[in-house]
Amino acid sequence: METMDSFLLEEIKNGNSRAFDKIFSENYLNLCRFANSIVQDEDSARNIVQQVFINLWENRENAGHIERLAPYLTTSVRNSSLNFLKREKRNVEITAIPASIQTDHTTEQQLNLAEFEEQFIIALNELPERCKMAFEYSRFREFTNKEIAQRMGISVKGVEALMGRSLKILRAALIDYLPSSRNSRLKDSMLFMLIRMVKFKSPR
Repeated sequence: METMDSFLLEEIKNGNSRAFDKIFSENYLNLCRFANSIVQDEDSARNIVQQVFINLWENRENAGHIERLAPYLTTSVRNSSLNFLKREKRNVEITAIPASIQTDHTTEQQLNLAEFEEQFIIALNELPERCKMAFEYSRFREFTNKEIAQRMGISVKGVEALMGRSLKILRAALIDYLPSSRNSRLKDSMLFMLIRMVKFKSPR
């Protein structure tokens, strides 16, 4: 009998971003707490968990080989956290790693998502009009840059410039929700993941 995990993983393998969003939203915060219990640094813990999810999506053709989702994610975060400590060569006492982690939606998780959504909508509405238009076409209606260019009567490079400016403004406005890394691609990946979690309610 097919489980929900196996269904979601098969959907991810087929490129279903909604299935990925569900896994991300249900596990992200708890995995961050788990990583933090090992590395003892919240920013590093977020970066580790975010990279685990990025790897899951980028290697989604292998998702069907994952037998159980929660152990897979926990093991991936644990190994990445230990590798981080080795790289950093820190003298950190590694506490006992929990045998399991809670994966249900907590009140804190719901509040954090609601807070992000509120701040995102504010930031979106403060974008310059044409930046906002290009961003909404791309992220909410999933048009290609070529389709956006045709609708807005500009070149594809013009669309890319508008998107680049939009992302720069949004990254600055939502900095508290993004990794501290200087890697803008990582920040954009996490920004898009968070936006997917609220995009079916937005824009307003």
